Amino acid sequence: MSIAFTFPGQGSQNVGMGKVLADAYPEARAVFQEVDEALAQNLSDIMWNGPEDALTLTANAQPALMAVSLATMRVLEARGFDLSASVAYVAGHSLGEYSALAAAGSLDVATAARLLRVRGDAMQNAVPVGQGAMAALLGLDFDVAEEVARDAAQGEVCQAANDNAPGQVVVSGHLAAVERAVEIAKAKGARRAVMLPVSAPFHCALMAPAADAMAEALANADIKAPAVPLVANVLAAPITDPAEIRDRLVEQVTGTVRWRESVTWLADNGVDTFVEVGTGKVLTGMIKRIARDATGIAVNAPEDIDALLEKISG
Repeated sequence: MSIAFTFPGQGSQNVGMGKVLADAYPEARAVFQEVDEALAQNLSDIMWNGPEDALTLTANAQPALMAVSLATMRVLEARGFDLSASVAYVAGHSLGEYSALAAAGSLDVATAARLLRVRGDAMQNAVPVGQGAMAALLGLDFDVAEEVARDAAQGEVCQAANDNAPGQVVVSGHLAAVERAVEIAKAKGARRAVMLPVSAPFHCALMAPAADAMAEALANADIKAPAVPLVANVLAAPITDPAEIRDRLVEQVTGTVRWRESVTWLADNGVDTFVEVGTGKVLTGMIKRIARDATGIAVNAPEDIDALLEKISG
């Protein structure tokens, strides 16, 4: 059994996330407290009690999702789990790369939380509300979706932001260009093409101001080599060098999240078990569509933690 640990991105958040872990395990409570202190905010109260619109704010959702992933990791570690001995690679979807790096010891939890707060604020503020948009194009190959984005741009920004799974591509850019992409995609035979309820056009050239902010923040962050390689979003290939990690995290703000290719690379290089650590099962669903022969496991609750430890030790 060769294992990759994967970490979810924005969209997986929900009110109540992490509460069952905090109630069951002191190690989990300690992570949530550490994140609250790092941000000088009672983020855990928003996570557990809402309101939902506060949790879905990019600046809150990003560190919140990381906190649940790392709380899960600390519980596993307190029960004898050793990531470097049991896991071949880590990968994360968009903000999940920060969770993956923290899980692998490249970033400490407080640093990851502060970086994600900067990232969330910068991404939200990069484009005035109403000027950007994102849309999901379903049922088109990635090459066709890229062609749709190019055709729709017409002097504006429109690019493939997320290559999530076969036939599931998200485009991002100026509102009018993304609206054009939806119509072009339908004409090219997309099964569905729908505008997404997001607050900013992530992972496209319009995020350049946010990339600049992250370059500055990451330049001052202490980044160590991870205990196992990170398969980076923008490369769909493994990296371990701290300087390269910095560069790729900056590039990721405006670049395509190459999730389909990343999972394909992992499967082609022997990974047969993918463990989604944190909130929800979004990545597990995508992985089943990409690497059909692989086993997907989502670890969200105490019983999931027990089952994983038993599977690994067994």
